[in-house]
Amino acid sequence: MISYLFVLIVGLIAGGISGIIGTGSSIILLPILVYTFGPKQAVPIMAVAAVMANLARVMAWWKLIDWRAFAAYSITGIPAAALGARTLLALPANLINIFLGIFFIAMIPARHWLMLRNFRLRLWQLSIAGAFIGYLTGVVLSTGPLSVPAFISYGLVKGAFIATEAASSLFLYVSKIITFGEFGAMPPNIFIKGLLVGASLMAGTFAGKIVMLKLSDQAHRYLLDVLLLFSGLSLLWAALR
Repeated sequence: MISYLFVLIVGLIAGGISGIIGTGSSIILLPILVYTFGPKQAVPIMAVAAVMANLARVMAWWKLIDWRAFAAYSITGIPAAALGARTLLALPANLINIFLGIFFIAMIPARHWLMLRNFRLRLWQLSIAGAFIGYLTGVVLSTGPLSVPAFISYGLVKGAFIATEAASSLFLYVSKIITFGEFGAMPPNIFIKGLLVGASLMAGTFAGKIVMLKLSDQAHRYLLDVLLLFSGLSLLWAALR
């Protein structure tokens, strides 16, 4: 019970942070879930919770969704996420931890590299990005650090960015959950755990919306880098200890 309570408290905090900066719930929670339930259970649990977290962000910013960007990103990202989820199920547990850790840490310089070059995406390029990021979402669970620059490079900011990215991610995670279910990786007990964690994320997300409106761009980038580094190192430690 203590472990479950700790996970729910962290979920509430993670939901608040993701509501502020538009991503981060999976980055914060994944190491905790891996430590508590193991990587094979943590990934499907977080997939269910991520659906609920993204649903909360969509509900909070519904009127600001850019439906053209959503469609371009999702039409390729949804099938790619299913393919990535199937790839994930074939990987050893320790390899998952190592891959996740390296991926998160590598996103720190990658994001800054893209920002320094003021990279801009057109609608068709966003569709290509959706396929690439969708596949990675199936494999590594959280690609918020990568989808953030993709949608921002398209020209979305603040509420429009959070709403559109969340709507797109919502359907990618649904595709991933369906794939898990088809291959027997989503039994009822794991699904219920995901719902419990997701409920705490949803509560935190609505609270975080208020703070997000006052957050500077520099503070947003700083928080995201800290989250990436912390989560990446935590997962590498879990894999190599």
